Amino acid sequence: MTQTTSSKKKSQVDSLIHIEMKNQRIPGLSVVVVRDGKIEYIKGYGNSNLEHNVPVKPETVFQTASVGKQFTAFAVMLLVQDGKLSLDDKLSKFFPYAPAGWDSITIENMLNHTSGFGDYIDNFNYQAHYTEDSLYQEFKKRPLLFKAGEKQKYSNMAYATLGIIMSKVTGKFYGDFLKDRILIPLGMTTARINSEEDIVPNRASGYRMVNGVIKNQEWVSPTTNTTADGPLLLTVLDMAKWEAGLNVGKLLKKEYYDLMWTPAKLNDGTFARYGFGWAIDSLNGKRILQHNGSWQGFESTIKRYPEKKMAVIVFANLKRASTYKISTKILQIYHPELSITSLKTIEDTEPEITKLVTGFINNVMDKKMRADQFTAELAKEIMDSTMQQRGSEYFKSKGNFLKPELLSRKELDNGIREYHYRLLFSKEILGFIIQVNKENKIEDFKTIE
Repeated sequence: MTQTTSSKKKSQVDSLIHIEMKNQRIPGLSVVVVRDGKIEYIKGYGNSNLEHNVPVKPETVFQTASVGKQFTAFAVMLLVQDGKLSLDDKLSKFFPYAPAGWDSITIENMLNHTSGFGDYIDNFNYQAHYTEDSLYQEFKKRPLLFKAGEKQKYSNMAYATLGIIMSKVTGKFYGDFLKDRILIPLGMTTARINSEEDIVPNRASGYRMVNGVIKNQEWVSPTTNTTADGPLLLTVLDMAKWEAGLNVGKLLKKEYYDLMWTPAKLNDGTFARYGFGWAIDSLNGKRILQHNGSWQGFESTIKRYPEKKMAVIVFANLKRASTYKISTKILQIYHPELSITSLKTIEDTEPEITKLVTGFINNVMDKKMRADQFTAELAKEIMDSTMQQRGSEYFKSKGNFLKPELLSRKELDNGIREYHYRLLFSKEILGFIIQVNKENKIEDFKTIE
């Protein structure tokens, strides 16, 4: 890349971030672009603290939220490499009096979200003080949603349980193990487990939007903010060192990296798009490793393009800010082949599916989603009023829906077909992947910004 080209791309990134921060009303944001282990672009924008008018800089400390799961997974793999854990170890090995069904759940199931664990129980008190044992007692109350390996469902509770297991195996708090075996060896000097009481220089404040007004984050107990499902404190400088380590395979043998970045295989032989602490995804057929995080007024995204040794990390201090969208667009600035606009359409031989997609988008925008469009399982997840409201707000923010354009179609297992569309709105263009079963019921879908 020439100096002129590099300067142009940096200018494009700068312009993009200013536009997105204004549109999304993001108080503060920090970004780093890393190429082959070296920082290509790094900058802070806006304010880390609105009350004191403190600007964001590369040294500003943000909460990682669930981006921290990759550190938990990496720590587990270190213990596997050390011979102190096995991916085949059952939960009953660490919890002798665990509920029925836990004896068939392995460490691997916990890492790739195929354990059957749900999420924190509905009445979980985030303001209470918890020990690891009292957390375990709370988790026991939650029934398993399915048999281990039968399905894949994201679970914060599973990762918090992995932290408890690490403490049992190492004899120390999982955060101390992370510090000794990952953070210090990689030179991540300001990275640490979250603490509500410690003085943390350059710590950003988290915010949320309530009826169009920015408010401070909601308070949770200090112990709730130290579980292994995510809440680390990091800067983008720390994340650049993390990416540099991943890029050359530090600390772990290649076989363990390969395991982390392999999609989970379910009992029926199909695959889920998640490894160990990483979502295994693609943009225009190119492999992308990524993860998002959302917690207590913070949003975060890491997006890696291994083929080009490129990574983008974005932190923001506003709940529901789309760091995913910003990181994707930054990656596309550096690699236009990842842009949805670069793909050619194919002949649409199944207009009934395109009609289904059009109806689905319009129904979401109008908050009139129909349960009969989905499989019974998917309908249970998305038909509540909160999901309908969020979906409507999301699509309406893109402008008027114009039309879908078919980009690809492929046959999956069990009669499932997957269609990739380009959705044209008056303000933006989105990618859209939808999976449909034999009865033309929607099995799954996702948007790609």
